[in-house]
Amino acid sequence: MPNSVKITPELVAEHGLKPDEYERILKLIGREPTITELGIFSAMWNEHCSYKSSRLHLKTLPTKAPWVIQGPGENAGVIDIGDGLACVFKMESHNHPSYIEPYQGATTGVGGILRDVFTMGARPIACLNALRFGDPSHPKTRHLVAGVVAGIAGYGNSFGVPTVGGQMGFHTRYDGNILVNAMAVGIAKADEIFYAAATGVGNPIVYLGSKTGRDGIHGATMASAEFDDKSEEKRPTVQVGDPFAEKLLLEACLELMQTGSVIAIQDMGAAGLTCSAVEMGAKGDLGVELDLDEVPCREPGMSAYEMMLSESQERMLMVLDPAKEEQAKAIFVKWGLDFAVIGKTTDTLRFVVKHGGEVMADLPIKELGDEAPVYDRPHIANTYQPTVAAESVSAPMSNADALLKLVGSPDLCSKRWVWEQYDHLIGGNTVQQPGGDAAVVRVLDGPKGLALTSDVTPRYCEADPVEGGKQAVAEAWRNITAVGGQPLAITDNLNFGNPERPDAMGQFVGCIRGIGEACKALDFPVVSGNVSLYNETNGRGILPTPTIGGVGLLDDVTVNASVGFKAAGEAILLVGETAGWIGQSVWLRDVAGREEGAPPPVDLAAEKRNGDFVRGLIRNWGVRTVHDLSDGGLAVALAEMAMAKGVGATVDALPAGPAHAVLFGEDQARYLLAVKPDQADAVLAQAKAAGVPVQRIGVTGGDALILPGEKPISVQALRSAHESWLPNYMAGHPTTAEAA
Repeated sequence: MPNSVKITPELVAEHGLKPDEYERILKLIGREPTITELGIFSAMWNEHCSYKSSRLHLKTLPTKAPWVIQGPGENAGVIDIGDGLACVFKMESHNHPSYIEPYQGATTGVGGILRDVFTMGARPIACLNALRFGDPSHPKTRHLVAGVVAGIAGYGNSFGVPTVGGQMGFHTRYDGNILVNAMAVGIAKADEIFYAAATGVGNPIVYLGSKTGRDGIHGATMASAEFDDKSEEKRPTVQVGDPFAEKLLLEACLELMQTGSVIAIQDMGAAGLTCSAVEMGAKGDLGVELDLDEVPCREPGMSAYEMMLSESQERMLMVLDPAKEEQAKAIFVKWGLDFAVIGKTTDTLRFVVKHGGEVMADLPIKELGDEAPVYDRPHIANTYQPTVAAESVSAPMSNADALLKLVGSPDLCSKRWVWEQYDHLIGGNTVQQPGGDAAVVRVLDGPKGLALTSDVTPRYCEADPVEGGKQAVAEAWRNITAVGGQPLAITDNLNFGNPERPDAMGQFVGCIRGIGEACKALDFPVVSGNVSLYNETNGRGILPTPTIGGVGLLDDVTVNASVGFKAAGEAILLVGETAGWIGQSVWLRDVAGREEGAPPPVDLAAEKRNGDFVRGLIRNWGVRTVHDLSDGGLAVALAEMAMAKGVGATVDALPAGPAHAVLFGEDQARYLLAVKPDQADAVLAQAKAAGVPVQRIGVTGGDALILPGEKPISVQALRSAHESWLPNYMAGHPTTAEAA
């Protein structure tokens, strides 16, 4: 695209800029921009890069703690895990690309988040994800599930990092806009973290990695727009990934970092060369001058506009110590990767781009980021739904039949079909595989380990954004606690609809408030994250989905708990208050056919008290069987514990209330434990002294789950229902959900 293209209102609109934003650009630079400059502003000022609708509210989140080394604002967050080591982690979305081209969209989502981690100097040790798809009966859903799962597997397995956990759900509100959230976790030395801010005038800016092509142009702008019936036409804005090239890039970067030659480093992610170069200069209060003639390209005749906006994958930008340039180049040549000096730092505070001997862009570098619009969007609080009284809803089937239905439903069925496609054992440090409350991964050779999880309950967030935001954090905190980890910090991926709609913006603001309250109460700060807005198609938004990625620490990875009942004759203890809250429960939706009501309230003090008590039992009492209660309540948790190792249970005492509500209600701050019979009384006494409600409800053993007043359900019948839905669905066999 020649730089002399005339800038018209239509062209401005095509670049995702509003008329008043274009006027702001004219005022800022005092003239009409070139087409390359317009593209640069489009990239820097879109929602995906500038956070213009969310920045005001993100500032309210707690981001500090004694163990936080780096909070939001860098490529990834960093926390201290002791012994001179740091954990580096972040989560990001690749929603729009994955809907348009599911395999490459998911693949490049994984590749991008891995780069965010090793850019900081960390070696990635684990990946997680959180996936949301439309109604199983929608004609596109099966194709999208297959493509996304294959894409995640294709990249992670080839790159050589285990995918150890995640979450997957279905709802018709995601029919036209699926969610693919990818999380990566790495380990680095705490005193060898690398940052993006450039320093020093006249230092070389070096392009590293794969060549630049035309894939991904306007990817960030596309990610900041609603979908419509012509979204398939945006396929050229989806990047193409090469995990083998990224593996080489990882090893080359980590080797280079050991030489002391790296002054600053930035992943070329969203908005490619534009965003990485501007951020490096602006963060260091320096100018940047680029000569695009030196950029390694894989396609002939690329314009400055195309090179600046390309989102080709597996690329990095570095500022290097000029004295060590040749040493650095030798490392990249050895790994078979491009190494090109494409510019230098300056003292001008200008962002200058040259191509073919001409200046294609000359812009104030700080203002490109700092002067991006920041909007306080109008927002309205959701109309909160009334409480659904358990007595007001009669059970349409027996509790035993309801349990079989739920464990074989799309949301609660086994996701083994998904995670068995991922290599979750590569590296040899996976202690707990997918399928439990949280993954557990050994740190180096131990004894320490990390507990990792991703969580959110979108239907709660829709019904009450504040409580839903709280619950997403509390659920992540509980899952880490349930394996014996001390929760330390979170990353978030905030997926919402169009922020220009006051109701959608109200959901965002409410969820942020809930997340902030929970993080403060649980001492669980936010250290990194991503905002994904405009997740709408033809005006229909997704359910508000603020995914929480949680990280916790185990001092000794061998001292952990897991979900399955492990032996007969153990006492089953229910920790926490059970009121039988069925509003927004899976039982109410999938069994009673009513998607309504207020979600369960989250008592953050109770969450902390109960969780600290359970963690103490794991660490100090040798308790090894723990499961937190969430979707499906007590009955589903019991079934999952029985199915895990084939050991049944007899429940002979339940909390007071209607049986269907007690069994399937989704009251928060609860856990199920199995303890040795000679421990039970002592644990109950300890709980009473700590002010933690605990009730003995049954005993493990046998080959069936027996609920009060219900026919025994064989563990085999539970497993058959639980394990069959997803493989049958993906094989194209008729399923209950589709028949309905």
